[in-house]
This record gives sequence, C-alpha cells and structure tokens, in this order.
Amino acid sequence: MASKKWCHRGRPLRLRIGGYEFAKKGVLRYDLTDPYHLAVGLSWGGFLLWVGGVYVATNLFFGAFYTLCHGSVANATSFSDAVFFSAETLTTVGYGDMHPASLSGHLAAAFESLCGLVMTAILTGLTFVRFSRPKARLLYADRAVVTHRNGKPTLMIRLANARPSIITGAEATLSVLMPARTREEQFFRRIQVLRLERPVNPIFVLTWTIAHVIDASSPLSGFGPDAPFPDNFRLVLSVTGRDRTLAAEVHDIRDWGPDDVVFGCRYETTVGFDEDGRTTADLTRISAIEPDPICANR
Repeated sequence: MASKKWCHRGRPLRLRIGGYEFAKKGVLRYDLTDPYHLAVGLSWGGFLLWVGGVYVATNLFFGAFYTLCHGSVANATSFSDAVFFSAETLTTVGYGDMHPASLSGHLAAAFESLCGLVMTAILTGLTFVRFSRPKARLLYADRAVVTHRNGKPTLMIRLANARPSIITGAEATLSVLMPARTREEQFFRRIQVLRLERPVNPIFVLTWTIAHVIDASSPLSGFGPDAPFPDNFRLVLSVTGRDRTLAAEVHDIRDWGPDDVVFGCRYETTVGFDEDGRTTADLTRISAIEPDPICANR
C-alpha cells in the first residue's frame, strides 16, 4: 500500500538515452533498500556529497552525545571540542589531548571506532568499484548517412575506438524507435532491431562503419529527402566488446534523431597510409561527410 501510495504522489523518474528522454512513474529515484546500486549510480559530485554528508552527520551525532554526557571526554569544554574528538575517534587518529574520561565516554568511543572501521571499509570498496568500472571510449559520427553501397540504399553510422587499446569481439546492435498505431488506432512506440551487414567486429582498432541495407523489409523503407522521419524517430546504437587492456567487457550507447540523418551523402575517407606504409586513421574527421555522386546522378 505504501508503495502504491508513493507511486501516485511521486514525480516521474526521467531517464535519457543521448538526446531522447523517458519518464517512468512509480519508480523510486533513491531506493534506500538498494544502497549499493544507489551509491554506484550516483554521479561523482553526488557521491562525494553523500560521503561528506554521512561523515558530518556522524560526527555531529556523536559530538552531541559527548556534550550531553558531561565529563565523558577529558579536556573537551565545548560542543566543537566534542565534534573534533568524534572526528579523531571515527578515523582512529586519537591525538591524545582529548580522551574518554568516563564509562559512557569509553563505550561511545569504542562503538564509534567500530563505525569508523566499517565506514572506511565500505567507502574504500565503493570508491574502488566506481574507479574500476570498465567503460568504452568510443567516438561517433555526429550524423548518420543514407547513401548507395553496392548498388543498394544503405544507412551507415561510423564510430571509432578512441583508446590506444584493442577491443575484441565487438558487437553492435542498431535499433530504431518509431511511433506506430494499431488497427484500433492505439498509439505505441515500437523498437525494432535493424539487420546489419557486419554486426560483429573481431578486432576493433581504428574505425568501424555500421551498415544497414534499406530494402522492402526494412522499417526505414519509404523514407527519404521528400518523406522525412517523424519527430520522435530515434536510432539507437549499442556496442559491446572486450577491452584487452582492462580484460573486461565494455559497452556504450549512442542515439541519433531525425535531424541527424542525412540523405545522399557519404563519409569522407579517414583511413590511409603514412610514409612507412602503416595504416592510420584521422579520428578528428570521423564526422566529415561529402555528397555522394551516385545519389546526385540519380
């Protein structure tokens, strides 16, 4: 009942995939019953703010206890002294000029020291997890292009591996999110996976061009310069692979809207050879496009 009551009163949770936004109602934004996911999912600013808040609140709590228990801490003459003694106890520093002077002070200090050890262990683990999360560093072309390839109209998206490491077994999944209506005129959004010519790249080192042939069975069939995509059209590209340096799976996601799809253009060549015959790629020009002469002559 409490969850249902919260669902009606809570504000929708907003999620973004690139430039596309979703709203989910009935979902807790900060679920305290799942603290691990909450701590890992926070931004670095939010995580540090949360850590600082817990640290300050703990010291204020124990400082208030030491202050209320008069004589529990030797040489502590004010609330600020009690708070600083709490900080020294929580971090197990213990300078010695202030120390427990009563049974209640000793018990509180012992319990606070235990809390400090537990907090240190938890924060160390969370910080390590946040730093060690594997993440792909990929560059994407700003726009997708529809051009002719092997005599067929083809949607193409170019991306590049921006790290000096190799991604093995890279897999790409390109989906399209488009509005649709049933025979009963009910509106819904349909996500369809587009068939790719080469969905797997065994060794992803430089660049990779994702290609989808637009034939009669393609959800993109019928669209063009004179028949633009609807406003809530979205292309979503998901890439996964294994980073050889990190020895872990990495993933990334990117999306393009209707204004990001260009018809009758192709990507300029970015891969070539240097004077020593080595294959090189200019990743600064990954978004460079040019008119397709084949499309211009049609």
